[in-house]
Amino acid sequence: MFKRLRRAWLQHVLFQSRVPYPVWHEVLGRSALLAALSQREKHKLRKLTSLFLREKAVSSAADFVLEDWMPVLIAAHACLLVLNFDDALDYYDGWSEIIVYPGAFRVKRQERGMGGVVHETNRALAGESWSHGPVVLSWDSIASGGHAHGLPTNVILHEFAHKLDMFNGPADGLPPLHRGMVLNDWTTALSSAYENLTHRLEHHHQPPIDPYGATNPAEFFAVITEVFFEAPAQLRQAYPEVYQQLRLYYKQDPITRHPELLVSE
Repeated sequence: MFKRLRRAWLQHVLFQSRVPYPVWHEVLGRSALLAALSQREKHKLRKLTSLFLREKAVSSAADFVLEDWMPVLIAAHACLLVLNFDDALDYYDGWSEIIVYPGAFRVKRQERGMGGVVHETNRALAGESWSHGPVVLSWDSIASGGHAHGLPTNVILHEFAHKLDMFNGPADGLPPLHRGMVLNDWTTALSSAYENLTHRLEHHHQPPIDPYGATNPAEFFAVITEVFFEAPAQLRQAYPEVYQQLRLYYKQDPITRHPELLVSE
């Protein structure tokens, strides 16, 4: 009975507030990642994005003016992560706001250093996710979408990966795994890759992914999520076991969206 009522309510919401086609096509035209989805996936993503925007407020800061397609682009990338999850939007429960700055924003916080000494830091960030609070994003970082030295980045995917990671507690690189996934396989694959990344950096070798992933396991999970979607062949070549675990977790195989990569195998 409850499921029937929920389906009816969702259909009502979609009828009232589905993302308009002109805006949706604008978003697809601005994102190669979303444009590569199949028609079935795009149709499903549009519905999920519409429901997401019904539940979350997207606001701007520092006099930044949001155009009508910008919140949709952010929401669509957030929903891409959970596209094939059961009860997908439940994974984003417990918070209600996304704040967009025009550029990097500064955050002051106290951090404990060597010997337990507490000092205040003032850092410029491209994005931040709070456990039970908003997601904060820099539009400049969204628009740039890449590293100067060629490594793919996607700040939206990064910050919403943190949200998924925090669904079962503090961010630690271990989101709640789906039924059928094996905890030991996950921890072995990601731990081994994390150690490999830190080893490469310690010995001044070129890293296969953004070195920021070596900060801690939570940042590693967020970074490999970016690469999984933005450069899947690169991640599978560098860390095939990690690719397999993310394929199981996200219930997607991004390489299949790029026929040219399959032909070259």
